[in-house]
This record gives sequence, C-alpha cells and structure tokens, in this order.
Amino acid sequence: MLSAGWTEGVALVAAFVIAVLATPAGISGAVLLLPFQVSVLGTPSPAVTPTNLLYNVVATPGALYRYWRQGQTGGRLVPVLLAGTLPGVVAGSVIRVELLPSARVFDVVVAAVLLPLGMWLGLTSPTHAEGRARTVRAVPRPVLILLAVVVGCVGGIYGIGGGSILAPVLIGTGQPPRDVAPAALASTFVTSIAGVITFLILSVHHHGPVAPDWPTGIALGVGGLAGAYTGARIQHHLPDTLIRRVMGALVLAIGARYLWSGLS
Repeated sequence: MLSAGWTEGVALVAAFVIAVLATPAGISGAVLLLPFQVSVLGTPSPAVTPTNLLYNVVATPGALYRYWRQGQTGGRLVPVLLAGTLPGVVAGSVIRVELLPSARVFDVVVAAVLLPLGMWLGLTSPTHAEGRARTVRAVPRPVLILLAVVVGCVGGIYGIGGGSILAPVLIGTGQPPRDVAPAALASTFVTSIAGVITFLILSVHHHGPVAPDWPTGIALGVGGLAGAYTGARIQHHLPDTLIRRVMGALVLAIGARYLWSGLS
C-alpha cells in the first residue's frame, strides 16, 4: 500500500492512462480502476466500490462534453438505460454492503464481471464490414430496461455504474460505438451519483469503511476527466476492432488474476 501523498499522484496518472484506453469503447475506466485500487492503492473493502463510483462522477463529464461538441448525445437511448440502471445501482449498493463485504468474496465478483466482458470485447467482431451498412438487431424496450436493471445492480456491487457492461452488449447488437459510447457514459454518470449517495446513507448505519475514500476518488476522477476527454477526442481515429481487442485483452487478464485470487 502506498503512502498518502503517493496514493493520490499514482491514482491520477493511472486514471488518465486507463480512461484514454477505455473511453473510446464507451467504458468509463472504472471497470479497470477498481482492481487497481485494490491491488496497488490498497483501498479497503467495501469503500473501494463507492470510491470507484466517485471516479465516474468526476471523470465522465469530460467525455460527455467532448461527445456533445461532436454532436454525439446518445439520443433516445439515454432515458431507456436510466430507467433500468438507476433502481439497479441502488439495489446493488445495498447488496454490496449487506451481503458482500468480504474482500475474498468480492474478488470472485470482480472476476465474474470482468471475464465475460473481456470475452465479449476480445473474441467477437464488429457486426459490419467496411463499406457495408451496419445490421442492427433491435432489442425491445422492455427487454432493454430489464437488462439495464440487472446491469445497474451489478454496477452498484462492482462500482462501475452499469454503462461499462451495457456498452459491449449494445455494440454486439449492431449499434456503432459512436452512438453507444455517449449513451452508456451518460447512464454511468447519473447512476454513479445515485450510487455514491446510497453508500453515504448506508455508512451512517454501518461501522467500518463504507463511505468513499474522497481524496483517492477525487484524484482518480481528475486523472480520468483528462483521460476521458482525450479518449473521446481520438475515438474517430481508431478502428472499432482495435478498440475492442485492446480492451478485451486488458479486461480478460485482470479478470483471470482476480478469479485465481478469489478461489485460492
């Protein structure tokens, strides 16, 4: 575990690098920062989860602003995702504190989130070929909202808000990352605020580290803010396949490590 002064500096730099890689895929970066907090920064459990959500609150407005300037707002997809992820993240936050406070059990939860996400990103291909129109497989709105509830719950447990899981699912249905990314990040931003508030309320009635680690979360967020803006700006210069493969490899490697730790 790093000393207090070094923790914030390392957190800021790491968050910048991770956000640059993750934002073009519509992922906030929190999906990779939670393992970094546990393994490198030594953020205690379960406070690591709201600290990760605090990162989202500070970091994602940079990417959202950049997408807005580029004419990418997420459109009608945003309210549909929020209808599910908002109640889901509140439920997930309660489950995290009441049922999953153990760090060892949480390692398995981390792996259960990362491994399927990494395989989806790394082993599947974009659903369109160059020069052809993208084939979109429409998902009925009730099904999408139900999926968003489940994903929001997982996001509240893990500390990612839910957009990081929804993004690859939506991309897999044929929707282009340029449309999915701003909608997923908008969902992540709003649900992360709700998650942080929920953990603060829960911390009043629980002993131990339940509230977010504010200095670490803010440092992560500032680094992520700059990184997310940069990632959103360079997205147009990166092919979809490269975005998916890079993120898939990183997520799979980290997920495998936590599965080994949790089962040891």
